[in-house]
Amino acid sequence: MTESRASRLGKCLPSCDRDRMMAAFKGIWTKSFWRAVSGEFLATMIFVLLGLGSTIGWSAGEEKPPPADLVLISLCFGLTIATMVQCFGHISGAHINPAVTAAMVCARRLSLAKAVFYLAAQCLGAVAGAGILYLATPGSVRGALGVTTVNSNISVGQGFLVELLITFELVFTVFATCDPKRTDLSGSAGLAIGFAVAIGHMFAIPYTGASMNPARSFGPAVVTWSWKDQWVYWVGPILGGIMAAGLYEYLYCPDPELKSRFGGVFSKDASGKYREAEGLVEKVTAVHTVDLEKGEKKDSFKDPSSDVLSSVGRA
Repeated sequence: MTESRASRLGKCLPSCDRDRMMAAFKGIWTKSFWRAVSGEFLATMIFVLLGLGSTIGWSAGEEKPPPADLVLISLCFGLTIATMVQCFGHISGAHINPAVTAAMVCARRLSLAKAVFYLAAQCLGAVAGAGILYLATPGSVRGALGVTTVNSNISVGQGFLVELLITFELVFTVFATCDPKRTDLSGSAGLAIGFAVAIGHMFAIPYTGASMNPARSFGPAVVTWSWKDQWVYWVGPILGGIMAAGLYEYLYCPDPELKSRFGGVFSKDASGKYREAEGLVEKVTAVHTVDLEKGEKKDSFKDPSSDVLSSVGRA
């Protein structure tokens, strides 16, 4: 009885769903895929290592140690991101940030399957970077190793809001400076994104430590096993990144081809019926088709792993 039910269930599963799953995972066994994933690991490791290194208090043993240099820390994080964008943008897109990866998925610039591997690589890279710094730094000056914590003078909700806003600013900058539809841009997109990171740090370090990046907070938290308010540094940045992507891609600068495809969906014909509502599913399917032989997408919204989108850019 059980076998017959399983057999009927297997026959009922849509063949197109099975084909899409096969195509999605077929792309995993390519050199370019693993090159991009390993690039995310290495870029995040370097970013966390150098960024956290700027927070080390080498004057901790003095009688009156000076306060942390917020400008130094902000510039170190910002310039490191700008450098990593230049180094890895053409390899993986240089997201170096789960919030950016989530935003790219929501903007349909990155497949969900690839995003899962990117997320794992970013988190492992952050742990490796924090671990290297922990081993290389004397215990007397190591301190909290740059663990992000919400200031005791504000509530956790206020810290959540700060993380959401500064990550919104960062991801919106990424989409705006790396928009292929723009022709008015000049200069370095990576540098512009680096400045966005630096500005966010200058503002938010006193509030939350200015994470703007779940992986950056995850790495030192694992090494020091400090998990206080860790959810703030995941939910806030990811939600802020998704909001920035949605507003930029679908409100302020929508793709003209997407707009033309669906422009008549909510228009009525003479009979009072929506003209294109019946064909909506077919149109969506037509936008994203899969070549099972080559294991890659053929659509206007390609997955541009070779395009530089920054620290944050698309991959």
